[in-house]
Amino acid sequence: MDTSNTPELSALADTAGLGLGTVVAGLRTSREVTHKIRHRGEIRELPSREAMQEVLKKLTAALFPTHYGHTILSDETIDYFVGSQLNAALSVLGEQVRRGLYFGVDEPEDDEQLRARAAVITREFAHQLPAIRDVLVSDIQAAYHGDPAASSVSEILLCYPGTTAIIYHRLAHALHRLGSPLLARLISDIAHSATGIDIHPAAQIAGSFFIDHGTGVVIGETTIIGRNVRLYQQVTLGAKRFPTEPDGALVKGIPRHPIVEDDVVIYAGATVLGRITIGQGSVIGGNVWLTHGVPAGSNISQAEMLSDCTR
Repeated sequence: MDTSNTPELSALADTAGLGLGTVVAGLRTSREVTHKIRHRGEIRELPSREAMQEVLKKLTAALFPTHYGHTILSDETIDYFVGSQLNAALSVLGEQVRRGLYFGVDEPEDDEQLRARAAVITREFAHQLPAIRDVLVSDIQAAYHGDPAASSVSEILLCYPGTTAIIYHRLAHALHRLGSPLLARLISDIAHSATGIDIHPAAQIAGSFFIDHGTGVVIGETTIIGRNVRLYQQVTLGAKRFPTEPDGALVKGIPRHPIVEDDVVIYAGATVLGRITIGQGSVIGGNVWLTHGVPAGSNISQAEMLSDCTR
């Protein structure tokens, strides 16, 4: 049969010539026998990245309706709009939380238990949204007052990647604390992809937090950041080393990232590693590599660090 003038049949003939049956069989062997890595050995529904992107879009619209929702809303319509966004977001979020709970570290639960726990988490998360918005307003105000290039709050909401990153982080952190760590981690990765800023959802960050420019900022899992802290691009708040068990496995869950106290500024390219404390009101200069704590009011420059290394 001549298939040259029939694209669908031609494609099938080409595919058949590739011998894909052998490839498919080999992948099945890897997936089901030699390298079976499914959680608890089962096929389960995973949380959907696309669904969570839509949830985040609707949650941000509910938090800041005229900036991330509709630009034209009146006093008569704004509450209806916020309610509709929340209703749509939370109905999807509840299902995503249920899917994510299966991949937790707890003992296996049946679907009914997971669904009930997801409903509780989703409800508690929803009731935290007003408090989350309160903290976010302090972050936005810190950006406005901390950046001489900022012309308005609207510019900060619409144009600053650090604002997007901290909005997503505060939502992710709430879910993490409520017992939905996988979904929180997915949100942090969505933020990372969108902004170039990588904040672990477990990191504790107080209000009036500002990331200027932002690209390349990394904030580790056990980091604690006080109020009125400002970071610039390429700052890393990371771990100095990773302790291991006798069998070589990494020890997880221990504090290994910095504590940054109130009113600290850390300039571009600085790397701060380990469970050290940066004292209140300190300034860490650009490109500094810091692995020891500093007292309140310190001013650490790259030149001082090079001098320490040559002594």
